[in-house]
Amino acid sequence: MATTRLYMSMSLDGFIAGPNETDDHGLGDGGLRLHDWILEGPTSDADRQVVDEMMACRAIVAGRGTFEPAEGWGGDHHDGIPIWVLSRRPRPDWTKDWPLVTYGNDVEAAFAAAREAAGDGVVLVHGAAVAVRALQAGVLDELEIHLVSALMGEGRPLFAGLGLGPHELDRVRVVEGDGVTHLRYRVRR
Repeated sequence: MATTRLYMSMSLDGFIAGPNETDDHGLGDGGLRLHDWILEGPTSDADRQVVDEMMACRAIVAGRGTFEPAEGWGGDHHDGIPIWVLSRRPRPDWTKDWPLVTYGNDVEAAFAAAREAAGDGVVLVHGAAVAVRALQAGVLDELEIHLVSALMGEGRPLFAGLGLGPHELDRVRVVEGDGVTHLRYRVRR
């Protein structure tokens, strides 16, 4: 069975986007800094390893707030893998001709379909709201947090609105990158 794994860059003080986040400014003020380690090209072997693992995923579940500002990755995140987009809004017309993209609002159905498509591989999970909903539904297996050596001071926290008491995690690994530490945790069930 596939493993569902959140991949998220986060500041040391827990923010995944800066203030003033909008549909046209998806990472808010200063939020792009959190992705320098990948957007500027991984500079260490450790960072390359993490990127290679991420790009080996076999399906994606993303939130609209991640997918649409990224212009849907042109309809193909990489290698022709299927993408499920969780959204309360209707599918935009500009995505209608993209056969790899499926829109919906049912987190459990999207994760089940993505797991089936991924076989025994990994389902890459993108988006803070998706992560919260998946944790609440019990369908997120792992969290890979790319902890960036920066403080944002304000912005959008990763786990805002999680609720439902504590969620226990087991550390799977720690990989030291260049200006970023990659932390993987498994969700205890």
